[in-house]
Amino acid sequence: MKKIVTFGEIMLRLAPPGFQRFTQARTLEATYGGGEANVAVSLANYGETVDFVTRLPKNDLGDACIASLRGLGVGTGHILRGGERIGIYFLETGAAQRASKVIYDRAGSSFASIQPGSIDWKTAFAGADWFHWTGITPAVSQGAAEVCREAILAARELGVTVSTDLNYRAKLWKWGKTAGEVMSDLVGLCDVALGNEEDAEKVFGIKAPESDITAGKVDADHYRFVCEKLAERFASLKTVSITLRGSISASHNTWSGVLWTRPERSDPEPVEGEQSRRAGFYIAPTYNILPIIDRVGGGDSFMGGLIYGLRKYADDPQKALNFAAAAACLKHSIPGDFNTVTVAEVETLMGGDASGRVSR
Repeated sequence: MKKIVTFGEIMLRLAPPGFQRFTQARTLEATYGGGEANVAVSLANYGETVDFVTRLPKNDLGDACIASLRGLGVGTGHILRGGERIGIYFLETGAAQRASKVIYDRAGSSFASIQPGSIDWKTAFAGADWFHWTGITPAVSQGAAEVCREAILAARELGVTVSTDLNYRAKLWKWGKTAGEVMSDLVGLCDVALGNEEDAEKVFGIKAPESDITAGKVDADHYRFVCEKLAERFASLKTVSITLRGSISASHNTWSGVLWTRPERSDPEPVEGEQSRRAGFYIAPTYNILPIIDRVGGGDSFMGGLIYGLRKYADDPQKALNFAAAAACLKHSIPGDFNTVTVAEVETLMGGDASGRVSR
């Protein structure tokens, strides 16, 4: 199978040990993470050939980041070197009723200063059939947004499937245009889109009826409306998925997702009892996750699972969705941004074994 390419910023993640607060910490644990890099690591774990494209400073921290990616099986041959610094984010992991906190220190990063024309996308896409980006990338800077658009256009010209995770980050959209302005153009060039319970509302004003995120009301059936409205607005979208997180506390969430596929006009009318399947709307099982070890990267692990599932189980959207939901459920048990589970582990959970018994 051909390779997958992802593009975005990877950052140094600094976090107090365990569940300590920033004010308590005397040491910080250093790892790496970022939306598209997280997806790349998931796919590499599943045995896919995947390249991650970004820009990093030519210093020891940039070298260490690249070594970390290579050690996880991610291709780094198209990473640009230059600029002044690696972006950083600080994470305080919440517990019980205390929410997690994120502080960004990424202004002026090597990636934020990337400029159009700096990447030879035709070379980067050689041998690829899938390209993935997230809404974080165009939020970082105007230059990053323009390079992202270059990549999408090059991918479309080469017949490469393009996927996006809407990933709205209010703290990042500071360079002059709104998320809605920029993302409308970019999402309109994509084949597959993912969002969480409120991304579509924050970016495009599309809200699920009768939903209340803060109260944990995330009824799967109500998100069919969101999928269909996104598909109406963006005719290029063939597949739309929404992750569904019910936040009972920082330590206890429910987790599921839905998937909508654009019906083929040649499909016959569904027989009784097949309406939901034939109409192209699928609902994943709901997982009850307690305790949560680390939820950061949960959506990215779902996206990585979904890309794998859509490629591996191309004729079975329900199985593709179930793989994504199970993969993301398992991520909540793993410290750090990266989901380091295997296909076998995901398929075990998909098969109904959620016991967590020791594998001997």
